[in-house]
Amino acid sequence: MVPLSDQSVTDAPPKLSLLTMLRLGLFQMGLGANALLAGGVLNRLAIEGLGIPATVVGLLLGMQYFVAPARVWFGQLSDTRPLWGLHRTGYVRIGAALFTFTLFFALQLTWKLGEAVQTHGGWDFTPEITLWTGALAIAFAVYGVGISFSSTPFAALLVDVSDEEERPKLVGVAWSLLTVGIVVGAIISGIFLKPLQAGSPIADLRGPMNTLFVVMPALIFALAWGATWNIERRYSRLPRRRPPSGDREDRITLGRALRVLTANRQTGIFFGFLIALTIALFLQEPVLEPYGGEVFGMSYSQTTRLNAYWGMGVLVGYVAAGFYLIRRFGKQTTTAVGCAAVGVSFLLVGLAGFWANVSLLLGVLVAFGVASGVATAGAINLMLDLTAAETAGTFIGAWGLSQSLSRGTATTLGGALLDLGKRLFAAPVLSYGLVFGVQALVALIAFLLLQRVSVEEFQRDAQASLVTVLETDLD
Repeated sequence: MVPLSDQSVTDAPPKLSLLTMLRLGLFQMGLGANALLAGGVLNRLAIEGLGIPATVVGLLLGMQYFVAPARVWFGQLSDTRPLWGLHRTGYVRIGAALFTFTLFFALQLTWKLGEAVQTHGGWDFTPEITLWTGALAIAFAVYGVGISFSSTPFAALLVDVSDEEERPKLVGVAWSLLTVGIVVGAIISGIFLKPLQAGSPIADLRGPMNTLFVVMPALIFALAWGATWNIERRYSRLPRRRPPSGDREDRITLGRALRVLTANRQTGIFFGFLIALTIALFLQEPVLEPYGGEVFGMSYSQTTRLNAYWGMGVLVGYVAAGFYLIRRFGKQTTTAVGCAAVGVSFLLVGLAGFWANVSLLLGVLVAFGVASGVATAGAINLMLDLTAAETAGTFIGAWGLSQSLSRGTATTLGGALLDLGKRLFAAPVLSYGLVFGVQALVALIAFLLLQRVSVEEFQRDAQASLVTVLETDLD
C-alpha cells in the first residue's frame, strides 16, 4: 500500500509548461479575433454601408454586455453540473459553438435590416424595420450569452489547472494572446475584405463579408476546441480544492455587486473611477471604423487594420507598465499617466480628421493603445490593492460584472453621440469629433477621480464595511 503522503504526491496533477499555457491562450486569441468581427467589421458595415443609425448599432452591439449577469448562472452550472464528466470543457465548447454561429446569423439579419432601411428610403420605425431590429437585438443578446457561457467556465478552468505560483504567468499569457487575436483577426479580415472600397454597393459587400463570417468563426471554434483538448482531465485540481460556494466570483449578483462596490468611501470612489475609465476606453468602439471610412476614405480592409495598430500599442503598454513603469513610479501614478494619455490620444484622433492624414491617425492609434495598456495594467494592480483578502472573490466578481455593464453603456453611448453629432454638424469630421471629445472628457473625469483614491484609507476602513455588506446578504 502506498502511504497517504506519497499517494497525494503521486496523484498531484503535473505543472503547466509554457507550451500548454500558450495552447490555453488560443481560446483568448479566438475571443479577440471574434470581437473584431462584431466591433470592427459589422459596425462599419451597418453604419456606413447600410445606413443604420449609429445609436441603433451601438445599442445592438451593447446587448452582448448587458446580458453579462447570465455569467453568474453559467459559473454556478460549471461548478455543480459537469458535462461529459468534466466541469469546464463542455461549457467552453458549447459556448464557443453558440457565439460563432450566432455571429454569422447576426450578419444575415444585418443584411435584412439594411435592405429594409434602403427600401423605405431611410431609417424609420416601420413594422419591417422594427421586426428586423428586434431580431438582431435578440441575436446579439444570444451572442453575449454564448460568450458568457464559454468565457466564464474558461476563466474558472484557468484557476482549476494552475497553482498560485503558475497562475500569474498563465493569466499574463492568456490575456496577451487576447490582444494578439485582435491583431491577427484584423490582418485576416483585411485579406478577405481587400477588394471592398468605401461606398461599395451592397451587392459587392455581401460575398466577401459572408465568406469572412464563415471562415473566421470556424477558425475561432477550432481554436477553442484545441485550447481545451485534454487540459481539464490532465491538469485540473478541482476535486482536491473546490472553493467554498458562498464566496465564489461567479455567485455575484448585480445587487450584491453594487453593495460591495459602494460599501465605503474608497470602494465607491474606485468604482466610479473604473466606470469612467471603461467608458473612456470603449466609447469609440462602434464609430472608429466608420470614422476611417467616412472621413479618411479608407477601404474596409484598411479600417479593420486600425484594430491591429491599437492592439500592438496595448501589448507595448502592458509590457511597459508591468516590467518598468509600475515598479519605477508606482501603481497610482502609472494609472494616472495612462488616463491622461488616453484623453490626449483621443483629442489627437479627432484632430487627425481635419487633415484626413491616415499616417497620423495610425500613429495616434498606436499611442492610444499604449496609453490603454498602461492605464488598464495600472488599474488592475490598483484593484488588487483595493481588495480585502477575505472577500477577494466577491470584490473581483463585482468588478468584472460592473465592467461588462459599463462597456455596454459606453458602446451604446458612442453610437448615440455620433448621431447627435450628425444632427448638430454638417461636416462628418465634427460629428465624429464630438464622440472623441467626450471620450477625452471622460478620461479627464477618471483622472480626477483617481486622485481621490487612497489605498491606505481603504485598507484601514474597508474590511469592516465589506463584512457588514456580506452579513446583510446572509440575513
